[in-house]
Amino acid sequence: MANYCQRVLDDLKVRYAHEPEFIQAATEILTTLKPVIERNEEKYEAAGLLERFVEPERIITFRVPWMDDQGKVQVNRGYRVQFNSAIGPYKGGLRLHPSVNQSILKFLGFEQILKNSLTGLPIGGGKGGSDFDPKGKSDNEVQRFCQSFMTELYRYIGKDTDVPAGDIGVGAREIGYLYGQYKRITGLYEGVLTGKGLTWGGSLARKEATGYGLCYFTQAMMERNGKTIAGKTVVVSGSGNVAIYAVQKITEMGAKVVAMSDSNGYIYDPNGIKLDVVKQLKEVERKRIKEYVKAVPTATYTEGCSGIWTIPCQIALPCATQNEINEASAKALIANGVEAVGEGANMPSTLEATAAFQQAGVLFAPAKAANAGGVAVSALEMSQNSQRLSWTFEEVDAKLKDIMVNIFAKVDLAAHEYAKEGDYVAGANIAGFLKVADAMMAQGAV
Repeated sequence: MANYCQRVLDDLKVRYAHEPEFIQAATEILTTLKPVIERNEEKYEAAGLLERFVEPERIITFRVPWMDDQGKVQVNRGYRVQFNSAIGPYKGGLRLHPSVNQSILKFLGFEQILKNSLTGLPIGGGKGGSDFDPKGKSDNEVQRFCQSFMTELYRYIGKDTDVPAGDIGVGAREIGYLYGQYKRITGLYEGVLTGKGLTWGGSLARKEATGYGLCYFTQAMMERNGKTIAGKTVVVSGSGNVAIYAVQKITEMGAKVVAMSDSNGYIYDPNGIKLDVVKQLKEVERKRIKEYVKAVPTATYTEGCSGIWTIPCQIALPCATQNEINEASAKALIANGVEAVGEGANMPSTLEATAAFQQAGVLFAPAKAANAGGVAVSALEMSQNSQRLSWTFEEVDAKLKDIMVNIFAKVDLAAHEYAKEGDYVAGANIAGFLKVADAMMAQGAV
């Protein structure tokens, strides 16, 4: 690794030793940027580029008090990491999950910089959320939490400043409550959040975007390497928006999905997952995935999530959460003949798992490139809001496909140009970084 790169990484490891997720992301990114840094080391070091690149421009933390249905006041912690605005306003989701902390949001925000850069759209990187758990809460409790959260957050966001979106635990319901409170406080009807409802500024194909985009990227990657999706067996983890619409699109492409999961366990259906049943359970009834077997007797349910990666498949699409595929799971997939892995979740593979896939010659689509469809359509939603227009589903989907195919082309070219042929992790990091680095150099020491 370039000396400059190594020094910055070593310093991060000392300063943020208590933030393992962020260090993991920083290690992967800075390691793969070695050839870029080596070509420009003196210039970048003189400008303190990497030191600025790895530090968020701003981190906001605040308490979120709200009243439960029993009249008791609960208190959660809220965050917004505004990481980098070199190429546009901060853009990144809000995550509501008990695991949320500053380390996780910094890793997500850091990845988001490069992901947003790869889309080719003028958006910077950010992330936010809270350790609030919407599971098991009534609509009124979720509403009160969201209103309290936005009462603090509204000060720091705006259509040209910072545009949050949904993430784990934040769907249409939560975005609605958040947007209503923002509008109530500010008096502004503007595109400050994406993932809005279709009747009040949302975009068609937004819900489908990340899952569809993942499949478009995976398809481009496989075709580039002489493979096809049609006829392949697929395992998809998760059962949220990303997983559901990845299953829908890859099935349309001719593959058969045999497994899905949620945070409790996974289902296996050798005849192919019946997506209408999953949609009813998850999107309508908000129930656990284990209920699937009541409707589909040929399926089995297994407690715990890691076992899903022992099911033989040619394509694996991890769409649940970070680090869900460790080295052992990766080796199990490899032993069972996996040909391609497309990351729908953010950093779902550990560094060791990624290395195992690459060493085995498995085609590996990293999250920051493969799951950029969601933020791409979020940016298209911002464009529609600014123009006071609404595009058709077909128009948005066509733009999404073009963006994802172009992202793959950029990633593939960067990997080639820097002697990393077929290494799409390095290609994604390099292609995303170069655009941001050029903007940061042009704007001076800010």
